[in-house]
Amino acid sequence: MTDFDMNLDLTDEDRAIKEAAHKFAKEVMRPISIEIDKMSAVEAVAPGSPIWDFLKQGYSLGYHKGAFPEEVGGLGFTPLQSHIMSEELVWGSLGLTGVLLLAGWPYVKLLHTGNQELIEEFVVPFCQCDDASITGSWAITEPDHGSDTLNPGEDFFHDPKIKWQVQGRLDGDEYVINGQKAAWVSCAPTATHTMLNLQLDTSMGMAGGGACILPLNLPGIERGKPLEKVGQRDLPQGELFFDNVRIPKRWMFAGPDGFSDWLVGNLGFGNSAMTLFAIGLARAAFDETLAYAKDRIQGGKPLIEHYAMKIRIHRMFAQVEAIRAMSRAVWTMNSRIYPVAGEYAFAGKTFCTEAAREVIDEGVQIHGGNGLTKEYFIEKLWRDSRALTIED
Repeated sequence: MTDFDMNLDLTDEDRAIKEAAHKFAKEVMRPISIEIDKMSAVEAVAPGSPIWDFLKQGYSLGYHKGAFPEEVGGLGFTPLQSHIMSEELVWGSLGLTGVLLLAGWPYVKLLHTGNQELIEEFVVPFCQCDDASITGSWAITEPDHGSDTLNPGEDFFHDPKIKWQVQGRLDGDEYVINGQKAAWVSCAPTATHTMLNLQLDTSMGMAGGGACILPLNLPGIERGKPLEKVGQRDLPQGELFFDNVRIPKRWMFAGPDGFSDWLVGNLGFGNSAMTLFAIGLARAAFDETLAYAKDRIQGGKPLIEHYAMKIRIHRMFAQVEAIRAMSRAVWTMNSRIYPVAGEYAFAGKTFCTEAAREVIDEGVQIHGGNGLTKEYFIEKLWRDSRALTIED
């Protein structure tokens, strides 16, 4: 399964990207992922944690900037190539791939603005970075607000009685930021920068929002303790606190005028990316299950030689291929247009993540009792997959 692909038009370059990414995923990412999974959340981000070695290796190979155009220092991968790369990396570790993709998230959004000043100030240095000294995150979820911050089509989104916990106030040529983000901010414990969603105009309710680029070493910023959780333990998450943090006005690249449209576009691009996690994780589960079915002897022969098992494996295979087809189509389209087609992004996200969960659940079932033990990798894949239908 690892080497199979229905696309017969892959170029030599496409295949080289696939092979190199799979080698890195197998030899570097998966072992580090398993090691971090056994650590506490605090240990996982402490100095000396293997997560830092992973980031340095990933950056040295350029995996943080694959989809960025060459004119800003990126590798200039096509949408298909970035999909191929991401699928292979997620096969190795969903969490660590999340760290790499989120490292570039704020800079992708800055690139979309077309603001040359911000691109020169933030995007180009990120793409030139090869030692993981510049990494990103996206801070949106708050202790009292989750999915309601992402629903501009609902009436409550425009209710002035509902206020975000993080707010920005214009003071001359600077914004002053106060408030708290929830513990679900991915990469908050490790990132050097974040893309911060906040409220600027309370009279408009949540629709009066904005987004800015924010270095996390500014005075007034504190990080909470890393979050302990069931799965995706190799994707660090944690709280962010803001106490009279001051930033230049020009760093606020989205404001109340058009914020709702910007938010839908950003969520659509994020949901398109979620399909990448789904296919990588589902394929990893299929590979683990197929190998187990060939090795496990029951009734005097390998599981795979039982007719009922062949049917179950076949169905998993078909689901994986369906996930990849949907994911590639959505990712390729929404990587080429802006604003993205939200309806396809949301359809892709829900279909791919739900189908991936079915594949992984079946993989655990086929492993039987062994699927519930940490001795088998399918157990980690099952824990990692549980968040797929919740996050983003």
